[in-house]
Amino acid sequence: MKTKQLILITLIALCFTLVTNAQRGTRIGYIDMEYILENVPEYKEATIQLDGKVQRWKLDIEKMNNEVQQMKLNLSNERVLLTKELIEEREEEIKIKEDEMLKYQQDRFGPNGDLDIQRRQLVQPIQDQVFNIVQEIAVNKKYDFIFDKSADIVMLFAAERNDVSDIVLRSINRAAKRKEVRTKRDKKEVEKRDDLSMEEDKEVTEREKAIEEKKDDRQKLMDDRKKVRDSIRAVKKAEFDARRQRLLDERKRRKDSILNARKEKNNTPDEGNEGGL
Repeated sequence: MKTKQLILITLIALCFTLVTNAQRGTRIGYIDMEYILENVPEYKEATIQLDGKVQRWKLDIEKMNNEVQQMKLNLSNERVLLTKELIEEREEEIKIKEDEMLKYQQDRFGPNGDLDIQRRQLVQPIQDQVFNIVQEIAVNKKYDFIFDKSADIVMLFAAERNDVSDIVLRSINRAAKRKEVRTKRDKKEVEKRDDLSMEEDKEVTEREKAIEEKKDDRQKLMDDRKKVRDSIRAVKKAEFDARRQRLLDERKRRKDSILNARKEKNNTPDEGNEGGL
């Protein structure tokens, strides 16, 4: 039996089982792992760092390829001037360089390469955390089945009311907040949030977001005012420095004028002495 046929039969059997169980009051939930990962700050930050590595690896491969192409071009232009032995030597150098490039590409992007390994290392801790949280949710809320709709098993229908992704994401964020707790007061606040329903938690989150936005607006207003004050101070300082410099220049000119007058007086011949001569 072909693999596709086996998968189709399995899906049909699974759907039939789910429909039958649902008619008996079975609770079915699902999560969207991709949605959860995209909203976990640690994962997003690590993904950005990994994307940076990928871009550097691509640039390295592009640089190697350019070097290979340049070596081929040089050989093509100089072939008529080279002996057979030199041509073979150049071709061998090109082959070595190409092999180095292919190996580098395979080590970075091939199966079990650096990209594959680092992605698994990046996702695995969060997947484990999600798995443990899903177990708790399934037991506490009496779910019979919870699926990952972003996985290979595709659900033909998924009612939004059964999506528990936000509950899982909320639990992950709570766990992160617990780690950040420093005081008893903060601990009580986290525990208080744990007792809220999804709707209540969402309302609190929206209120906190509105408060943060007001704080940001207030901070922006304060920053703008500070810029204006700093600008005024800079203008006043510039005027003061210019006025001070003018006074110093004027004082120096008067001093130089007095010194010059004294020099001229000292250098003037005495009229009585001239008559005696």
